[in-house]
Amino acid sequence: MNTPASAHPVEVEQTIRLDAVIIGAGFSGMYQLLSLRDQLGMQVKVLEAGAGVGGTWYWNRYPGARCDSESHSYMFYFSKELVNEWAWTERYPQQPEILRYLNHVADRFNLRSDILLNTRMNSAHFDEATNRWHVYTEQGQHFVAPFLITAVGCLSSANLPQLPGLSDFKGQWYHTGQWPHEGVDFAGKRVGVVGTGSTGIQTIPVVAAQAQHLTVFQRTANYSIPARNALLSEEFKRFAKDHSEGIRHIMNTNTNGHSFRMVNRSVTATYPAEREAIMETAWIKGGLEFRAAFNDTLINPEANQLVADFIRKKIREIVLNPEVAELLSDIDHPFAAKRPPVDSQYFETFNRDNVSLVNLRATPIERITARGIRTAQAEYPLDILIFATGFDAMTGSLLKMDIQGRDGHLLKQVWRDGPLNYLGLQVPGFPNMFTITGPGSPSVLSNLPPAIEQHVNWITDCIRMLRDKGLQRIEASEQASDGWCEEVNKAASATLLAQVKHSWYWGANVPGKPQVFMPYAGGFARYTEICNQVVSDNYRGFELSA
Repeated sequence: MNTPASAHPVEVEQTIRLDAVIIGAGFSGMYQLLSLRDQLGMQVKVLEAGAGVGGTWYWNRYPGARCDSESHSYMFYFSKELVNEWAWTERYPQQPEILRYLNHVADRFNLRSDILLNTRMNSAHFDEATNRWHVYTEQGQHFVAPFLITAVGCLSSANLPQLPGLSDFKGQWYHTGQWPHEGVDFAGKRVGVVGTGSTGIQTIPVVAAQAQHLTVFQRTANYSIPARNALLSEEFKRFAKDHSEGIRHIMNTNTNGHSFRMVNRSVTATYPAEREAIMETAWIKGGLEFRAAFNDTLINPEANQLVADFIRKKIREIVLNPEVAELLSDIDHPFAAKRPPVDSQYFETFNRDNVSLVNLRATPIERITARGIRTAQAEYPLDILIFATGFDAMTGSLLKMDIQGRDGHLLKQVWRDGPLNYLGLQVPGFPNMFTITGPGSPSVLSNLPPAIEQHVNWITDCIRMLRDKGLQRIEASEQASDGWCEEVNKAASATLLAQVKHSWYWGANVPGKPQVFMPYAGGFARYTEICNQVVSDNYRGFELSA
């Protein structure tokens, strides 16, 4: 095995032999541990860099952090008992409640004994001679196992913009994805928020209610649908439990993995008065279901324009200052072609006397100064600076790790022009390594818990098949990978997603990142069908060997 000195600079204190190593203890890692351990009787350990389980929801503690999937759909459904014993309190759960749920899962299934917290993977190298992955941690452990499964999340690698002068800033600065667990006191402070994507839209109203003054630095105006969040009634809680099988069936058989179906209705074929009434009803109900009121919003430019105009009109109705309303509604992309957020009083926040909006398109940031932010037009004094600038999505967490496959293949090198993969599950040249909700899968275009269950179940069944047949290795072929990457591009090109390349779906938010559309846009149900067909065809596209 080619193991350079830099691969594991920490002195190795112990070698532990296992059947599988899993990286990450969020939704994905914990369910994969449970499946391999309890279904297949495997010896498995999960390596988790954080001091607790929860993955994304352990790290993301910024003000207003909340799920944009409805709570009854943002949970595991593999266990009827788990569904029945957990009760959500809100339509859209906040970070603390989601983290409590994931801790409940860890305790409910006795997972903690097989999860190593405060343990960060340093490198993972494949030894072809022994068909084993050698995983080294920064803490000095050495794990040897035939299977390596990455469960690092799609949105977990914080993206900090490269702005000159940040080290000169005399105040406090934070990234929403690396928020201090003790929280931040904004009382009496002048706060600046850079970024108006989903994270910024959640953060801004909460900060505005506490700060002396909030300055929002907007480069790209964004659509947002009101969440209409509320406490769940006892009647709805009973309904969700009584109809859990039906809810699960809907999530697993529709386009986006949510608990509602897209209405088979065209925007352009609907009479204007009726169309307006439908959108008004969907707006009042709120949430992501607004996107499901019609089925051609993301494939027909004319249809999209009509929906986008409706949202712009709503922004202008909500925001009282016409100039501010114009800046907030001057949106440069089709609706839902970038991640469409849901919000709690986002646009209403700009009616507050202590909130101002800076248009970075007209006056870009020149640098961070000791006192605050200087744009091409003015300097804004700040005590606290918040970067709500999102993540190095889909690939960032994987590429931060030293992963070396067969024949010395480095993942960083293999993915230098984009994330080559097959089904978002495997990468050619990396035998027995699986990626849960990796690039090339529906992942961020889907409600993630059902997508995670589908991936984990597929991986578990695959390993079971290998063991039953006495096989030692599975590896995606390059031909299958090339074909799947073409299929991912084809699926995106059938939608308006392909037209908006200044999006993190394309990696455009990270300087130097290859501009490749990363998630599969053909729909969760279609993707599941393809994965099942691959299995039925004796794992078509994978090379199996003893």
